[in-house]
Amino acid sequence: MIKFTVSFLLFTFLGCASSADKPNASIVVSPPSAALTDTEAMDQVQKDAIKYFWDYAETNSKLARERYLTDDPSFEANIVTTGGSGFGLMSIVVGVERGFVNRSEAVSRLTTALTFLENADRFHGAWSHWINGTTGKVIPFGTKDNGGDLVETSFLCQGLLTVREYFKNGTTAEQALATKADNLWKGVEWDWYTKGENALYWHWSPTYGWEMNFKLEGYNECLITYIMGAASPTHPIPAAAYHQAWARNGAIVNSSSQYGIPVIFNYNGATGNVGPMFWAHYSYLGLDPTNLTDQYADYWALTQNHAKIMNKYCIANPHQWNGYSDKCWGLTASYSRNSDGSTGYSAHQPNNDLGVISPTAALSSFPYTPTESMKFLHYLYDEKKSSLVGIAGPYDAFSPHYNWITPRYLAIDQGTIAPMIENYRTGLLWKLFMNSPEVKQGLVKLGFHSGKYNF
Repeated sequence: MIKFTVSFLLFTFLGCASSADKPNASIVVSPPSAALTDTEAMDQVQKDAIKYFWDYAETNSKLARERYLTDDPSFEANIVTTGGSGFGLMSIVVGVERGFVNRSEAVSRLTTALTFLENADRFHGAWSHWINGTTGKVIPFGTKDNGGDLVETSFLCQGLLTVREYFKNGTTAEQALATKADNLWKGVEWDWYTKGENALYWHWSPTYGWEMNFKLEGYNECLITYIMGAASPTHPIPAAAYHQAWARNGAIVNSSSQYGIPVIFNYNGATGNVGPMFWAHYSYLGLDPTNLTDQYADYWALTQNHAKIMNKYCIANPHQWNGYSDKCWGLTASYSRNSDGSTGYSAHQPNNDLGVISPTAALSSFPYTPTESMKFLHYLYDEKKSSLVGIAGPYDAFSPHYNWITPRYLAIDQGTIAPMIENYRTGLLWKLFMNSPEVKQGLVKLGFHSGKYNF
C-alpha cells in the first residue's frame, strides 16, 4: 500500500492499539432469530447504524466520535473524527428521510454540529483528522499530522453538500442550516493543498509545513478529494492535477483480471488485485458511479467489479479460513485480531487476509452486489444477531476462524452502511449530491460524462 495510506492505517492502528488489552468477545452459538423479510432487514440495519451518529455522538459537538467501545464507553469520548462526521451527516439525512429521526430535532442537532465546525480549528480551510469535541482544537493524528487533513475534509464536505441540497428549500431553520453547510465547504482552500503543483497533497501543518509530503495518487479512497477540489467555486484546483497526479498520466489503468472479472485500475499496493472495500465506498456515498465514465474507466464497472471480486475471493477462500462463505464475506479496513489475540487495526484485502470479516464491507456494497450483500445481511440478523449485532448495529469486525469478535464501532465503518444501502434502495444521496451544480461543473471540468445526470 502506498505511503499515505500506510500513514492513515498506522496512526489509526496506534490509536486502537492503545486499548488492545481490553477483552474481546467470542461468537456464541445461539438459536437463530426469526427470519426478517428483505425490507425489514434493510430497515433494521439502517436504523441500527444511524444510532452510532445519533445516540452515541460526541456530547458537545454532536459530531461523530472516532470510535465507541461497548466494553469501555468513556474511552476517547471527546475525539471527533472529521471524515466519519461527514458520513454521519449523510446517515442522519437517511434517518430523516426514512422517519427514523425526527426532522426538526435533526435540524437542531445538525445546526449545533455545523456551528461547532465554524468555530473549530481550520488550516487554510481544511479541518484536522481529529478534533477535540469540547474545545474545537486539533488533536494530532500523529506527530506531524497536527494540521489540515484534506482527505478527511473532502469526506466531510461530501456530507455538507448533501445536507445543503436536502434542506435548502425547507423551513427558515432548514434554509439557515443549508447556508451554514454551503459556507463551510466553500471555505476550504483546495488550491493551497496543491503546493503550486498539478497535484493534491493530503496534509499541511502550521508547524511542520509539507513535511508529510503525501501526494494523492490513485487508486484508493481519495477520488472524492479531487472532485471536491475541482467543484469548488472559491478555491478550485486545475484539471491537470487530476490527470497528472491522481490518474498518474494514465498509469492508473490496469488490464488484469481476478476470477475472470476485470480489475480496471491499479489499486495502490494491491499488485493486480483489488484493495480494501472502503475504496468503493468513501468516495461514492455521494458520487454516483452509475453510467459515470471518464477517459480512464467506467465507474460502475470499477466499483461493482471490486465488490464481485471481493465476494468471489472470500468464497474461494485461498487461506481456508473457517466460516468464509457466500453468506459470510467482506474484507476492508477495520478493527482486527492481532496474532496474540488482542485487538488491532488492519486494511483487510486479498493480499492482507487475516481471517477477519468486517460487516461494513458487504453491507456498504449493496448497490453493487445486492444479492450477495443481502445474504450477508440475513446471516447477521437471522443467524448471528445475538453475537454479531450490538447497540449500534453490526460490530466492527469478527473472525469465525478464531471465534473472535470485537464489540466495538468505528465511525468510518459504521457511517457508510445506511447511506450506501439507501443509495441501493432509492438513490437518495446520489441524487442530492450529483444534482449539485458545483459537482456537475467539477465533473465536467475533469472530463467525466454521465448518462444518468446528463452531462
